[in-house]
Amino acid sequence: MPAHNADLHGNAPDTSATALVLVDMINDMEYEGGDALLVHALPAAERIAALKARAKAAGIPVIYANDNFGRWRSDFREVVEHCLRDGVRGQPVVEALRPDESDYFVLKPKHSAFFATTLDTLLQYLGTRHLVLTGIAGDTCVLFTASDAYMRDLHLHVPADCTASISAEENERALAYMKRVLNADVTPSTGLDVERLARLE
Repeated sequence: MPAHNADLHGNAPDTSATALVLVDMINDMEYEGGDALLVHALPAAERIAALKARAKAAGIPVIYANDNFGRWRSDFREVVEHCLRDGVRGQPVVEALRPDESDYFVLKPKHSAFFATTLDTLLQYLGTRHLVLTGIAGDTCVLFTASDAYMRDLHLHVPADCTASISAEENERALAYMKRVLNADVTPSTGLDVERLARLE
């Protein structure tokens, strides 16, 4: 769908050269290593929540790119409800990052948010050329998504304080790789000028 088309309700769509993407933050963490990941994911979630608030205030759209965790008959809202209602390990992370009605979402079957999803189409619809990537795990799904974004000539920002992996060391290695190979700006979220990013054309 072209970015200039109106939606089904006749409203003009959001357009923005920059989008904020949250990778796998709606996550029950009910798997091996989930307890170790939670230690790092919860403080990252709090920083992502603050960045999300600033981005939305500046008019930057927010996209949740989330694993379906093998729940092929579920939709995104069901994944959210499962994480909020079923007493799962990841509940405090999801409570910090509960999606808003105006947020976008894509469900992904594999590591990259681009693989077999509508993310490409959505970014074209929004007119996006700069991605601010956040999420878990930094050394897998965020890294794979960043690699696919780079191959699509998108400009990458991966705030160093807004990703988490099972270990801090693995996360730091992933960030260093994204900075060196993918030309990602890894400036921490508190140093990101979201107002400038929102004004990019």
